Amino acid sequence: MINESIIKNDERAVFELRELYRQYGYSRFKMSRFEEYDLYVKNKDFLVSDEVITFTDKNGRLMALKPDVTLSIIKNTVDKPGFIQKVYYNENVYRVSKGTHSFKEIMQAGLECIGDIHSYEIAEVVLLAVKSLSLMHRNFVLDLSHIGLVAAMLEDSGLSYEGKGAAHSFLHQKNSHELRAVCMQENIPEAKTEKLCALVDFCGEPKEVLEKISAFITSDKEKEAFEELKSLCDIIENSGFSKSVIIDFSVGNDMKYYSGVVFKGYLEGIPTSILSGGQYDKLLKKMSRTSGAIGFALYLDLLEQFDNMAEGYDVDTVLLYDADCNPLTLTDAVNELAKDTSIRVCTTIPSRLKYRKLVKLTDGRLETLENNG
Repeated sequence: MINESIIKNDERAVFELRELYRQYGYSRFKMSRFEEYDLYVKNKDFLVSDEVITFTDKNGRLMALKPDVTLSIIKNTVDKPGFIQKVYYNENVYRVSKGTHSFKEIMQAGLECIGDIHSYEIAEVVLLAVKSLSLMHRNFVLDLSHIGLVAAMLEDSGLSYEGKGAAHSFLHQKNSHELRAVCMQENIPEAKTEKLCALVDFCGEPKEVLEKISAFITSDKEKEAFEELKSLCDIIENSGFSKSVIIDFSVGNDMKYYSGVVFKGYLEGIPTSILSGGQYDKLLKKMSRTSGAIGFALYLDLLEQFDNMAEGYDVDTVLLYDADCNPLTLTDAVNELAKDTSIRVCTTIPSRLKYRKLVKLTDGRLETLENNG
C-alpha cells in the first residue's frame, strides 16, 4: 500500500500509471537521453518546439538531448503484418519553457500503440487516457475530436487550399465569425458555410453532439470518419466514462501528422492540458512506414501545481525534541510516528514549514501541541 501522504503527486502518478499500463499488456520502453539530431531535423514540424539542445560526440556526430519520446519509439519499432507493439514510458524530455524561454527538463509519461491497429486498439488507448486522468484527480475531462472528419468536411466545403488552412486555423481558435468571413470571401454557399460552423458551434456531451452533427454528414469520407467517432463514443459510454468526455472539434490543429482521433486531457486546478494524444499515421507514412499508430503523453511536471496549493503541507508531522534527549528514546518515537505519516524531526520549527501536526517528545512521552487535521 502506497502512503500517499509521503509521496509527491508526480511520483505517485508514475507508479499508478505504470501499474495501469502493465495491466493492459504494455511493456516498459527505456531509451537514451540522446538521439542523433538528424531524427528531429527531418520531423521538426512534429515537435512542440524546434529549439533543441545539441552537442557533438567524440565520433563527430551531432547529437541532441531528446525533446520528444514518440520519435524515438517509432525509430525503434518495425513494420510487420498482424503485429502490434504496445509500450509505455516514463522519461524526461528537454524543451524551451514558454514562460522563461529557457530550456527545461520535463517529466513525461505515456504510451504508444504501433502496428496493425484497428478500432479496438484505438478505443483501448483513448480509454487508458481517460483512466490515466482519473488516477490523478477525481475532476477531469477529456476533449475528443476526429481529424479525419474535420478534414473531410473542409474538403467538401469548396474552399481553396489557402481557404482551408485559414478555416482550420479559425476552427482551432473557435472563431466562427472569422470562419464565416473566409467562406464569404470565397463565395461558399450558405449551406456549406453552416456545415463548417457546426464544427465550432457543436461542443459537449458526445451523444448530443453526434446527433446534431449527423445532419451535416454527406460525403463518403465524412460518413466513414463519423462512424469511427460514433463507435468510439459508444465504447466510452458503455465503459461508464461518457460524463467525463467532451467532443470538441477545435482539438488538434496539426493535420500534417494526425489522421484520426485526437484528444486532450485536463484536470481541475490546472489551466492547461496535462495530456495530449491521437492517431499519427501520417507521421509514420512520412517516415516511410506502413504501420498505424496512436498514443498519448502526460506532462507530469504540471502536477507540481497540486503540491503548491494553499492548503498543502510540506510534511504531516513535526516532532520537536530537546537537545539532551536520549537518541534511543527519540528513535523509538520516530519509528512509531513514521508508520503511517511523513515526519520531520527537529529541535526548532523551520520557518515557512507547513505541517498538519506538531508533536513534542518530553521525558519519553509524546505530547500533541497542534493539530490541523
